[in-house]
Amino acid sequence: MRSISRKAASFTESVIRDMNRLAVQAGAVSLAQGFPDFACPPELKEAAAAAVNADINQYAITWGARPLREAIAAKTARFHPGWQVDPETQITVTCGATEGMIAAMLGLLDPGDEVIVFEPFYENYGPDAILSGAVPRYVTLHEPDWSIDPDELRAAVTTRTRAIVVNTPHNPTGKVFRQDELELVADLCREHDLIALTDDIYEHIVYEGEHIPLATLPGMAERTVAINSVSKTYSVTGWRVGWAIASPELSIGIRRVHDFLTVGAAAPLQQAAVVALGFPDAYYEALAKAYRERRDTLVPALAAAGFRIHQPAGAYYVMTDIRDLTSDDDVTFARRLITEAGVAGVPGSSFFSRPELGASKVRFAFPKRLETLATAAERLSRLAAPA
Repeated sequence: MRSISRKAASFTESVIRDMNRLAVQAGAVSLAQGFPDFACPPELKEAAAAAVNADINQYAITWGARPLREAIAAKTARFHPGWQVDPETQITVTCGATEGMIAAMLGLLDPGDEVIVFEPFYENYGPDAILSGAVPRYVTLHEPDWSIDPDELRAAVTTRTRAIVVNTPHNPTGKVFRQDELELVADLCREHDLIALTDDIYEHIVYEGEHIPLATLPGMAERTVAINSVSKTYSVTGWRVGWAIASPELSIGIRRVHDFLTVGAAAPLQQAAVVALGFPDAYYEALAKAYRERRDTLVPALAAAGFRIHQPAGAYYVMTDIRDLTSDDDVTFARRLITEAGVAGVPGSSFFSRPELGASKVRFAFPKRLETLATAAERLSRLAAPA
């Protein structure tokens, strides 16, 4: 029998989801996968039920139902004045941000093209590039503040470079890219005619600094694919409704690939998402405040347990260092943490192209009820207790 493809053999299944499965099997508190254990806004559930009851059950137009595309354009202009998006030619509704990224790479990259990816990185970006036939080139974000070395970034650009992936606020570190860092990226994109693939899914979960969409910088709207989703902002990670905003020229490629990947996102959930995108400013303010409270519950507990902490400025993850706790590598420690402390995190090596760079790190996610985090904190306290 033939074996699997060389592409599929070049990467593993998701380590994040594997750790979550292990946590469920062990009855541990899962701080591995980034999904909430609390309900989404009731207005959103009511809107979804109403859409199903109204028999919105057939295919929407492939690149997204018109009401949702118009709502995305309106919300974009509302939060980022001056960024005007045409819902007819510049928005493609996808099955989550995950499909948005792979559809963009497949639609815009050719085999042999190079894609710059900052590491540590969200685990999908490397396989997305490989599946597209492209070659990921990794540029390290340097501790303690996960900063970019400008010379290192410039050196990563070659004659084959076609795109750069920017995720801010950042998974897995919680870094919020600064204005000067984004300007550096924009300068390189303009100079070398690169496409920026931006994962903006945590745009409303910011504690320090400011989320600046790369597309809003001078000359970047026409060369940026801005990818987003309802998943994180509205606590509906299972709905799989996302979108990609790009110029009409780039959208052609994204839409063609999207059509043959998934045809379209779930029609009733697209209709319901229109309601979410119209929420008032107070909703987003409350969202950031609630996640700040969660961060300020978990991070001190991790520090008290002996983890070295990288304080997140955004998103809902915290990257830790375990060197003061154990001589184990990250995978061994993460598995032992599940069985001995009843808490699950993600081995840091899964976020690096060179696993040794993450061998002393574990990432924790905190989109959980405060009671869940309190339970995790109590269990983590056992690590610091004398034997």
